[in-house]
Amino acid sequence: MDIVENFEQWQADYFEEWLPHYEKTGELVWLNYPRAHNRTAPFGPGIELAQSRLLLIPSAGGYLRDEQEPFDAANDLGDYSIRLLPADIPLEQIAFAHDHYEHTAVTTDPQVLLPLQHLQEMVAAGKIGALTNSVISYMGYQPDISRILTETIPAILHAAQEQQADGALLVPA
Repeated sequence: MDIVENFEQWQADYFEEWLPHYEKTGELVWLNYPRAHNRTAPFGPGIELAQSRLLLIPSAGGYLRDEQEPFDAANDLGDYSIRLLPADIPLEQIAFAHDHYEHTAVTTDPQVLLPLQHLQEMVAAGKIGALTNSVISYMGYQPDISRILTETIPAILHAAQEQQADGALLVPA
């Protein structure tokens, strides 16, 4: 199953129309952005959550304030890198670099987009088997789907395999 159906058409629209317009004018014309439209959602086998090791993947642009470079939130063409955050990190040590969502809620309560304490409570209650040692954080603003497929997804999959994750919870920003 393809992650993106009609990917070749998306590439043609993005690289021959949308991106050249941006490069020529500096304007991000989202009405003309070629959105991917899948008829079938990618899927995989189910898991028994109470017996599984769960990986948290927030797209809020979280990073370790004193140890990691922030995401390039001001880049009009996105940041396709990931950051690993310890799953037991105090939330006040995490900052957020992402210019494409309202930060009021996440700065008031980081659990809105990084629900580590809630997940740890679910582990303690036996509803989740365990959490992975790290969280995989990324900045969800990534308009170039080809870079998502060749950079972001492989990096996330590699980190998930290293974490021995059985399943993942994606928390979109």
